Amino acid sequence: MNFIQALKDALMTAALSAVLFIPAVGMVLKERSLELKLERSLALVAVVFAGRLLLTLARQAGLFDGLKARMAPLGSGIARGVGNLERHNRWLLLFLVLLLALLPFAPFSSNYLLQIFSLTLIYVLLASGLNIVVGLAGLLDLGFVAFYAVGAYSYALLAQNVGLSFWMAFPIAAALAALAGTILGFPVLRMHGDYLAIVTLGFGEIIRILLVNMTEITGGPNGISAPRPSFFGLHFVRRAKEGVVPFHEFFGLEYSPAHRYIYVYLVALAFTIGGIFIFKRLREMPIGRAWEALREDETACKALGINHTTTKLSAFTLGAAYGGVGGVLYAAMEGFINPHSFTFLESAIILAIVVLGGMGSIPGVIIAAVCITLLPELFREFEQYRMLIFGLAIVVIMVWRPGGLLKVRRKSFSRGEAL
Repeated sequence: MNFIQALKDALMTAALSAVLFIPAVGMVLKERSLELKLERSLALVAVVFAGRLLLTLARQAGLFDGLKARMAPLGSGIARGVGNLERHNRWLLLFLVLLLALLPFAPFSSNYLLQIFSLTLIYVLLASGLNIVVGLAGLLDLGFVAFYAVGAYSYALLAQNVGLSFWMAFPIAAALAALAGTILGFPVLRMHGDYLAIVTLGFGEIIRILLVNMTEITGGPNGISAPRPSFFGLHFVRRAKEGVVPFHEFFGLEYSPAHRYIYVYLVALAFTIGGIFIFKRLREMPIGRAWEALREDETACKALGINHTTTKLSAFTLGAAYGGVGGVLYAAMEGFINPHSFTFLESAIILAIVVLGGMGSIPGVIIAAVCITLLPELFREFEQYRMLIFGLAIVVIMVWRPGGLLKVRRKSFSRGEAL
């Protein structure tokens, strides 16, 4: 009877996979016509059928019970170890930060590697901001990329039209992104769950469409250039404008494009460390406790006398400020931005980092950001299989660790400890 049930389940899964694989894999564009190649799609359907059947039978036989029992202590041990590392072993954390700071000067360092690490640091910063909204406050935000775009375009427009430098435009761009978060927060004060997700998703799409259509201001689909950051007025160029001394001439160095990559990487590292520190302090402050109370039960939160309006607005505002800072760093690193860089896929990636790392977990977000952004770039040779591996990894982690890689452990008291 169990085998018949497993067979029905495998056939149903194979039928669903056939609906997906036949149009996506079985239809091949050849010149101006479509050619149907069923052998490839049917082979994939057969693999899905066999895999589902074997998985169901193995689960019915209890083969995974022992594996799950052995893996659970391992995951809990890793979480406890990282938690103890975060709370007690500050010297090792400082050592890791020092290693990251010395990375640009390592023998194996290159401009490409620094570019990848800078992008990873930006994603860590963005995920920390979304972790405030989703992880701590429990507000599902699918339009976080909007604040990312506001920060990037604000910096580019302020530098291009007003002539502000990186360090002068940076706080203004972050404030404008925070203002956008506040504007979004007001209409969604009474919304929860799916309704909140749909509204935030719509807000992200509104920002993207505005960037595409406002061609006179934003450049439309063609994008807009953003100036590179300077080191106290010293630009990283071979020949600067008249009256301006380049960075390498001021310090008596030979010109190298690596100077700019190193500087951008160190700036991104400093802002990321600062963002993580602020997140940690906010989580331990009363406002952080209020966010967690809002996440657990909004009705009980109101009953405790917590102002849910200011609590929600503060979460959206601070999270948006993180997004604005990440946008400024991204624009300064790339030197050019367009609306294609701020699609819904970016919001999905940032949300995946938060969910996979663990809601409210700082080390988990860092590990997930490295796995999602750094590893695919380093293994670009497997570009055709990156999204397949990415999806499989998400499924495995959600089954094995539904609370994320490093779930946040609440503070507890022992039996003999005085309260």
